[in-house]
Amino acid sequence: MALHKGPKKHEERTVSVNPFFGEANPVGGMAEAPPTHRLPDAPLAPSTAYQLVHDELMLDGNSRLNLATFVTTWMEPQAGVLMAECRDKNMIDKDEYPRTAELERRCVAMLADLWNAPDPSAVVGCSTTGSSEACMLAGMALKRRWAKRNADRYPGARPNLVMGINVQVCWEKFCTFWEVEARLVPMEGDRFHLDPRAAAELCDENTIGVVGILGSTFDGSYEPIADLCAALDALQERTGLDVPVHVDGASGGMVAPFLDEDLVWDFRLPRVASINTSGHKYGLVYPGVGWALWRNAEALPEELVFRVNYLGGDMPTFALNFSRPGAQVVAQYYTFLRLGREGYRAVQQSTRDVATSLAERIAALGDFRLLTRGDELPVIALTTAEDVTSYDVFDVSRRLREGGWLVPAYTFPANREDLSVLRIVCRNGFSHDLADLFVADLTRLLPELRRQPHPLTRDKEAATGFHH
Repeated sequence: MALHKGPKKHEERTVSVNPFFGEANPVGGMAEAPPTHRLPDAPLAPSTAYQLVHDELMLDGNSRLNLATFVTTWMEPQAGVLMAECRDKNMIDKDEYPRTAELERRCVAMLADLWNAPDPSAVVGCSTTGSSEACMLAGMALKRRWAKRNADRYPGARPNLVMGINVQVCWEKFCTFWEVEARLVPMEGDRFHLDPRAAAELCDENTIGVVGILGSTFDGSYEPIADLCAALDALQERTGLDVPVHVDGASGGMVAPFLDEDLVWDFRLPRVASINTSGHKYGLVYPGVGWALWRNAEALPEELVFRVNYLGGDMPTFALNFSRPGAQVVAQYYTFLRLGREGYRAVQQSTRDVATSLAERIAALGDFRLLTRGDELPVIALTTAEDVTSYDVFDVSRRLREGGWLVPAYTFPANREDLSVLRIVCRNGFSHDLADLFVADLTRLLPELRRQPHPLTRDKEAATGFHH
């Protein structure tokens, strides 16, 4: 045991106290209602501030019952602990948090292998805040490659991007923000996504690329990426136009590799230049992480990569965001490590089994016509049967909300504006037991809906806040 002597002279130094450590006036905290749209004049006790925020958030919907979202709503407690340990780490500070940066690099390498890159060591990739940012980055790379090839015509010529009208709204934003003409293949009949031949016909010398969706948000169906590449191969043979493909695998990029191994959609197709996915969807991580990968450095022009001397280190970056927490990237690596291929296969198969079983039970009710049955993405799209005239899908959505279920109803785009559907997204955590409860609630509502004189929704646009 060490021995210590007292100071020769009393020290005048004081201890610095964080204001958060101080006690607020408990009486004032109880009697004074803080303002909601300006900073309060005085602090509140932490327990009071917590309870005020906690109580207001109780009015939010239950995320586990949200069948509108693709985003993960459940993770293991160990993942939550890891995320809490990393929430103060700034992902952009590679030099100061080298192990977090290393885990990001490993995730990119794992995805390159999962998506069958011919040379995984040549793949270039990064994490993002989600698929929307990843799509923006992929679109920027497509546009810059096209501009370099057409330096003699650009900026005079206007670039265009070909895609199905079913694309997620982030692609519309990309075209607006980066001044690219969006050439959209409409829906026709029972085809609710892009048609390869129609997409190839829209391409010309100003086309920067074609986007294929592996898992449409409208109905959960896969677009035929291999057929799309074949149509573009034929176009190149006829015209010499070499049009690259980006695969938006926001959801399917983490489903197809495990459940549809024979489906060729990824880097096995030479025309696929880049792929994105959402780690926070079927990557099974809480919101805030996406991934973008390019086949090789040629697919991602070097001039888009910023090399910044930041806080003592050389940092190559390609991002629309800068500072963000490392927690989600760490959680993605944890999930990859935790599950492996067999674990992911088991989780995704269980989710698909729930979806297909639920589809069969809904079809058996007789009131609905199913457009998809959860056998690609674990997503079910359905509309009312032709003989149902007393209610519509918006009535069903509204009544299900009374029981806590959030099921979006929406109208399809051109040329199927006549079709309104319900969409049910099955995710990990939406179990057979929860599906049983959902069917029970839906079955209980049907007699009341059948007794309606007519559909009660007057303004379908206002009936839902869901806009993909």
